[in-house]
Amino acid sequence: MSVRGGGVRRSVAAVSLVLASCVARGPWPIWQKLTLPPLRSDSVRFAVIGDSGTGGRLEYEVASRMAEFHDRFPFTFVIMLGDNMYGTEEPSDFERKFSQPYQALLSKGIEFYAALGNHDLPAQQLFAPFHMGGRRYYTFMKGTAQFFALDSNYMDPQQLEWLGRELEASQAPWKIGFFHHPIYSSGRRHGSEVDLRALVEPLFIRYGVNVVFSGHEHLYERMKPQHGIHYFTSGGAAKLSRGDLGRGRPAETDLRAAGFDQDREFMLIEIAGDALYFQAISRTGHTIDAGTIRRAIPHARASASARTERLGRAPSNARSARLARAAASRAQRLAGVSRLLLRQVG
Repeated sequence: MSVRGGGVRRSVAAVSLVLASCVARGPWPIWQKLTLPPLRSDSVRFAVIGDSGTGGRLEYEVASRMAEFHDRFPFTFVIMLGDNMYGTEEPSDFERKFSQPYQALLSKGIEFYAALGNHDLPAQQLFAPFHMGGRRYYTFMKGTAQFFALDSNYMDPQQLEWLGRELEASQAPWKIGFFHHPIYSSGRRHGSEVDLRALVEPLFIRYGVNVVFSGHEHLYERMKPQHGIHYFTSGGAAKLSRGDLGRGRPAETDLRAAGFDQDREFMLIEIAGDALYFQAISRTGHTIDAGTIRRAIPHARASASARTERLGRAPSNARSARLARAAASRAQRLAGVSRLLLRQVG
């Protein structure tokens, strides 16, 4: 795959075409214009939010900005990267922290698909608007893309087995993973989840995952492709760790392609054919990153995976079993910690 730049590389004519049907709303400032291409009838269009569930003013402002952009870029669903609810999770909290801020989108039939974060209770699986179907991890299809929502709080052997089986069976041209904890991040607060990386990255490489979205770090970050996979962190839909990238971790900082930690943000995505177009947008409507990812042809990814295995980066069956046992052991240790304590971490 290749990425074309963090700058605006769409023609003025293309942007004008997108906006022409909305002149009744009045002209947008130049910094609010879309960089995504003209809409294709068969494309997959969605938004991305992470760490959103505060119920505070800034969450509402981001949600309002998303609704404004939807008028010009009609995405059909939203993926949520975890920490969907901070604090209590009473019925009134689901109203204040989800239904009310996103009412403008929900009223238009926009669907939300959630992954669990470290601040989320498992009962969120049963909240119908999150479309989890009572499962900690699940998969769904949208056009040419298959999405894999994972529970990165507890990457047990059963989840890993399920993930490998589902990825291997997938015939989708685009395979997209999303979960809470980033396996590549230069954020100072948390950084890369290297234990989780050891468990899931070999499966991503082997079965041709194209793009991965995570939250947890309260900022925006796009990493340079790792083994042909593009990693995004978008954890600033309500919370913010201002300045964390400037004090980031040197090893991971070298892997960063773009980053933003000065305001809240969300993302818009369009998948059309072999191209994925992305735009990261701040709470105030500024474009903070944009570009295009080209899907690699299958045989090239297969060759890369084979080279990775020869180099010893993908685990052998014996190492896979050891990693699975390590995950189970880690989960058992965490099970002894109270849920309240877990919710106060991160």
